[in-house]
Amino acid sequence: MRKFVNLIMALAMAATAGLGGVAHADRDDHEASYRKQGQADSVQLGPRPFYLVEGMGEGKLKDRLMQCKSGPFYRTDFSIAHRGAAMQFPEHSDVSYRAGARMGAGIVECDVSFTNDGELVCRHSECDLHTTTNIVATELNNQCTVPWTGPGQNPQPKCCTSDISLDQYKSLKAKMDASNPNATTPEGYLSGTASWRTDLYTGRANVLSFKESIALNQALGVKHTPELKSAEHQDRVDAIFGSQAGYAQKFIDTLKEGGVKPNDAFVQSFNKEDILYWIKNEPRFGKQAVYLDSIDPTANPAIPRMTIAALKQLKTQGVQIIAPPLWALLTVNDAGEVLPSEYAIDIKKAGLGIIAWTFERSDLRNGASKGGWYYMFDPQGKAIKNDSDMYKALDVLARKVGILGIFSDWPATVTYYANCMGLK
Repeated sequence: MRKFVNLIMALAMAATAGLGGVAHADRDDHEASYRKQGQADSVQLGPRPFYLVEGMGEGKLKDRLMQCKSGPFYRTDFSIAHRGAAMQFPEHSDVSYRAGARMGAGIVECDVSFTNDGELVCRHSECDLHTTTNIVATELNNQCTVPWTGPGQNPQPKCCTSDISLDQYKSLKAKMDASNPNATTPEGYLSGTASWRTDLYTGRANVLSFKESIALNQALGVKHTPELKSAEHQDRVDAIFGSQAGYAQKFIDTLKEGGVKPNDAFVQSFNKEDILYWIKNEPRFGKQAVYLDSIDPTANPAIPRMTIAALKQLKTQGVQIIAPPLWALLTVNDAGEVLPSEYAIDIKKAGLGIIAWTFERSDLRNGASKGGWYYMFDPQGKAIKNDSDMYKALDVLARKVGILGIFSDWPATVTYYANCMGLK
């Protein structure tokens, strides 16, 4: 955790110094280090970060970010590829992971689920194959928990990784996460991609096993942040792995078999028992395990924020890092300024490191008031009035909240900011 402590100290120093306090010397040092490793030349950010920066309102932050438009750009652990580069590439596919690494993400995520023959695979949910792959247009539709049968069916289709074997899973093609429930053909059902996303990169998108994702990350020179997903069918977990603990152990064993160094892995789970299991039974991996915060006032029933006492208890149990959604870490005052939330302040007081999720997962062209769940901290759009203003939120998260890193569906936007501010 020394790296995290150093990063928190550096961010705190930068926060007290203001925007001008992020030293160019630090940025130059990081740039030189990554160039020495041969990584700088492989990072390509594309036009989006520049488009966003150029669209910002005039001010110190825009001026600071504009100074970095000529690069060079390097890989940074502050930029975490959420399911790869899922804004434009099919999530958890090989092309998505490669795109995330190319955009400078130092850490790439595989959400981990399981097949009916006990193999681990990269899917956001045990039961999302009907919207993230072409399964309903194949013979494997017949093996789904709820096969696709036609338009408007009730219950809706549900195809799970645990419905099929690894070989069958590997026969599928990855696609953008979308569906059209009113379609009259399986091919039509697989459409429905949002207008601000695209299907342009689905032609060669392959699904991956967990082992394959590890090997790909190793080849790309990036670190790992796999998430052990909760199962929709816990009875299948128990039947295949013996228990939830057996499932959690298989997850770590797969990392070990892939040659992953514990310091290069940030294992995650929303299930606190998984985190505590790793801390106790696999402490080398557990020491930087990430406890994902389930806070959600829109859920039924609502899931409240953790109390100060609960946060401190996490720390005493050995948890070092918590990951709330980005909206829970921010607030907006009457003057339209983005500030750290009370919850963010309490988390820091408890001595926990913070990772946030998820940047670039909302259509912000019309501002936060239309941006949905991830931007609930600004319901009236006082601060985040357009997509360029997302950099205001990122700046506060980095400098004032002191996050260790942030997941992004388009890692280039975060890489640009981190490189410009000299973050590792």
